[in-house]
Amino acid sequence: MPVTPTYPGVYIQELPSPVHSIAAVATSITAFVGYTARGIDNRAEEIFSFSDFERLFGGIASNSELSYAVQQFFQNGGAQAYVVRTPATSLGAASASVTFDGIEFLALSSGTWADGELLVDIDTIGVDLTADPLAFNVTITDLADNTTEYFPSVTLASAKSNFITAILNDPDNGSQLVKVSFPGATPTTAPTVSGVTGAAITTASVNTAVAGSATGATATQDFSLKVSTSFPATAPAPMPITVKVFGSGSAVPQTLAGLASKVQQAMNAVLAVQMPGASVQCTVAPSGTGQALRINALLPQNPDAVVTFASTGSGGDASAALGLSAPVVANVAHYTIGSGNAHGAQTASVKGKDGTGLPQTADIIGDHATFTGIYALDKVDLFNLLSIPDAARALASDPNAADPSINALAIYSAAITMCDQRRAFLLCDPPPNVNSVLGAVDWISDNLGVIDPNGAAFFPRLRLADPANNYQLRTFAPSGVVAGVYASIDGSRGVWKAPAGIEATLNGVQSMTYKLSDPENGVLNPLGLNCFRNFPVYGSVLWGARTLVGADAMTNQWKYVPVRRMALFLEESLYRGTKWVVFEPNDEPLWAAIRLNIGAFMQTYFLKGAFQGQTPDQAYFVKCDSETTTQTDIDNGVVNILVGFAPLKPAEFVVIQIEQLTGQAQS
Repeated sequence: MPVTPTYPGVYIQELPSPVHSIAAVATSITAFVGYTARGIDNRAEEIFSFSDFERLFGGIASNSELSYAVQQFFQNGGAQAYVVRTPATSLGAASASVTFDGIEFLALSSGTWADGELLVDIDTIGVDLTADPLAFNVTITDLADNTTEYFPSVTLASAKSNFITAILNDPDNGSQLVKVSFPGATPTTAPTVSGVTGAAITTASVNTAVAGSATGATATQDFSLKVSTSFPATAPAPMPITVKVFGSGSAVPQTLAGLASKVQQAMNAVLAVQMPGASVQCTVAPSGTGQALRINALLPQNPDAVVTFASTGSGGDASAALGLSAPVVANVAHYTIGSGNAHGAQTASVKGKDGTGLPQTADIIGDHATFTGIYALDKVDLFNLLSIPDAARALASDPNAADPSINALAIYSAAITMCDQRRAFLLCDPPPNVNSVLGAVDWISDNLGVIDPNGAAFFPRLRLADPANNYQLRTFAPSGVVAGVYASIDGSRGVWKAPAGIEATLNGVQSMTYKLSDPENGVLNPLGLNCFRNFPVYGSVLWGARTLVGADAMTNQWKYVPVRRMALFLEESLYRGTKWVVFEPNDEPLWAAIRLNIGAFMQTYFLKGAFQGQTPDQAYFVKCDSETTTQTDIDNGVVNILVGFAPLKPAEFVVIQIEQLTGQAQS
């Protein structure tokens, strides 16, 4: 603010700077759209390694072209990606669910993978039920990878900020496994706690029953629990199991937490022998006006079976002492998604469906209004490359046969429109049945059907080892490998360097479905089809860098991939870096600041060798003044900025002229 001098001295005033540094955007963030074994449906998930993909999407699956493409992307130098899982909804794919006490938990990932693998537990441990009788804790367990999600103190009171749907259904901070809904009206009572919650006990009551007095601390005889389970009629019921909790002369824990730990250890020791894979967890939970033991049993065959306790029939009966012979609630051990069973409060558990095939054209394209399919990427801030290996996939039963249910033209048409809008670049894969030069000519000339500078096509398909089949060779769509190569070249040389040549090595590639000769490459290159070649010493490399408008006959200014991607990079960087201009006074001071900031950005890349020319004037220009922005523009609130650059074009053809010199006559 202006300084008003009132006394003799020195005044300091901080002035605003006209410098608004423009940050360079990333150039090789790759978006993958297609089918995966598991993962949240139609949501773009950001990953930074293949380990992230394995955690979120289940890793390699033989019927998932996308899973291999992601692996190949990171294997070839990729560093950041988004993955959108598109299930075969049109062929009946559906999510597993469980419903209890009027609350439905639906798996976010469709398919049968979740059946019996996702557990929901309800408890009230640590919850102030006096303040909110509708509050409870929710734990979601994923048995597939042994991870859990815990949401404490959610409520069925819809007016509160911790309402269960507001917490669990939040796309960023909520559950990444399930979503919650109410098939009917919102319940007016809290859900039944899962597992078995016994009657209220105290250490004194346990001492009296086990040690003979309220202050006793040593068991007077053996005390055991008789544990049994009830299964659906279709499943065999195991014999009751007897568990010795207290041996004669053993110490009796003097805290309820200690009692819970002792019961858990005793039961798990017996289960490890009599029912391998089964386990229990025993905790202290509220019961009426006191505290009780709460037991959740994990039974591999039936995780949602009902567990009950009864008299042992002989010797000391620990069930009465521990409040378990007449439990307050005898409920399912865990509410289980997709088990198909109903027990007590668990009124339904619907199995998931994989559908009758892989995702179809409509599944992959999706719907713009609901952000499904490729349109899930609308919620992504930035991506640069787009790979859709399912657009030209092979049938799982025959890797060399094309899937007739896929309309690659429709998919690529929708995808290229999105790329145009998002300043991204589409990588087009050849169909499995294109395995000759003649087939490649027909495909790029007539069948691909997409002519746009924001894309490139490749030939032939690549053969790599399949980790899901004892590393036998399998044919793959090349876009995952190509995206990794693009990312690697961008990182080492810059987006202005053609991602092709002897530096563009294809890691992991063993062979190709067709081995091109130089003359055959000479047929395809003028058509704008980027070929893979294999050379001695160098191995398998990408040997082309032309866009979908790169055919010689088109004479398009965006013929080359590095030129087009450099332009997209500049456009996106300047688009984001000039937002500060909006609503600024539209006059010469603003124009000067624009020239200063954009000029500094362009100068940085001139010094890096991204443009032609020996001087900045030869390499680029930035114009923003009264010539580009007239008074009419000013009246309409418009400022016009003109930026030009001299792109580096690849030396695609190297001509070496050799002349034989004759001996020179001596004078």
